[in-house]
Amino acid sequence: MAANDDPVPGVILVGVQKGLPDAVLHEAARLARDLGEDLVCAHVDLERYTVGEKLDGGVTSASIDPDTDTDDDVEGDFDAALAAHIDNVLAGTGVEWTGRELAGDPARALGRLADVVHARYIVVGTREASVRETLREFFQGSVASHLAHRQHRPVLVVPLSPVTDGRALPWE
Repeated sequence: MAANDDPVPGVILVGVQKGLPDAVLHEAARLARDLGEDLVCAHVDLERYTVGEKLDGGVTSASIDPDTDTDDDVEGDFDAALAAHIDNVLAGTGVEWTGRELAGDPARALGRLADVVHARYIVVGTREASVRETLREFFQGSVASHLAHRQHRPVLVVPLSPVTDGRALPWE
């Protein structure tokens, strides 16, 4: 391989949230381990918006509700309970991870961070196949769909509740 063909080091970026099924973390960790890449777990706070970005991809954010936030702008700290859960899920995998707290629209926030950390892949989970989630996605769109149409890197969507028995999906 020529020197200019050397692969650019990158990371596997996974979108995480409280209540995220462990399958998404397992798949992201497996991909990171198989490719020899670092794993970055990113949580996007939907109740805040970004007012500044740091060189490492972290953000300074403010609340969308000015009555709930007494601080003007704050640097987002990764949720300790979520971090403990990720540590527990990834224990024994041999995969080290770092966390980033983001704010705003999840697809845009993950896309910006993917650029900063040179992500090779972005990993996200699907939503539950319910009428409520179908309506939400109809009006807001899915994070996976937004990423797939706005990224130059692959987006891995981990199916969480596949319908494999031939039943119709709620939107069919």
